[in-house]
Amino acid sequence: MYSLADSVTDGFQTLTLSDSDADLHATIAPGIGMIVCSLRHRGDELLGQRHGLAAYAEKGSTMGIPLLHPWANRLSGLEYAVAGKRVRLDATSPLLHKDAGGLPMHGVLAAYSGWQLTQQAADTTGARVAARLDFGADPTLMTAFPFPHELTLAMALSDATLSVTTTLRANGGVAVPASFGFHPYLQLPHVARQDWFVAAPVRQRALLDSRMIPTGGREEYALQPGPLGDAVYDDLFTGLDRPARFVLAGGGRRVTVEFDDGFTCAQIYAPATDALICFEPMTALTNALVSGDGLRLVQPGAKLAASFSLRVETC
Repeated sequence: MYSLADSVTDGFQTLTLSDSDADLHATIAPGIGMIVCSLRHRGDELLGQRHGLAAYAEKGSTMGIPLLHPWANRLSGLEYAVAGKRVRLDATSPLLHKDAGGLPMHGVLAAYSGWQLTQQAADTTGARVAARLDFGADPTLMTAFPFPHELTLAMALSDATLSVTTTLRANGGVAVPASFGFHPYLQLPHVARQDWFVAAPVRQRALLDSRMIPTGGREEYALQPGPLGDAVYDDLFTGLDRPARFVLAGGGRRVTVEFDDGFTCAQIYAPATDALICFEPMTALTNALVSGDGLRLVQPGAKLAASFSLRVETC
């Protein structure tokens, strides 16, 4: 059975989609950036909570599965020029979040409150929620990314699988660069990090400079399936086998993250300091707004849809 219920997380209004047969429950915060803030399976939390939803709402400190838009990962500086427009980002803007080196990180929609719910439903086929954001209607957002467009986020829970579909529609008469992504923080409770089994369908890695910005070079790379052990990753992969299925397994549980064709590259992040791993779907390379490398433009009146899913199984 599937259900949709109002819930509260860290004092914030949320919605919880449930698949009772799989005992899988996804919680979403529509008023805080449409973030997926929890994914619980048989009572265990599968998403890294890090500093919690309250810190994400207050400071944009990422957790769960946040949307990264209009750029995923980081930019090489505060300026970019694309599609005939030159943009200078305001370093003091509260919309901007920076890495340790001062580079803009993860776009400008962290915890954004302007999403409007367009669907809430549950029936015999699944539980669903969707929301719309008119990016061009907010002058502050347009200052950072002057390309009017509409975003739709649709999330569905069915057959032990959470699916997330993002649609970008260029509704403002100009082409819109597409370089968004997501940052799923995954964890396996009750299993030591070194015993996590990891498989990734990658075959080409981007070469990065000391700031984690792609240099334009590539190298062939294969991540052999097996225990994570002491391995540390913060790597960008530009070549993905299809179907692009990333696997995290251990303790009798398997989580499969699958990208569809809308996501062309992936960042794998597994820090030494936290028991978590991220398989990050991205529609363009890190810094594509600056480099143009692999960047797609959504033409006026057209749209681009990209989806990924997380399937949770016992094994």
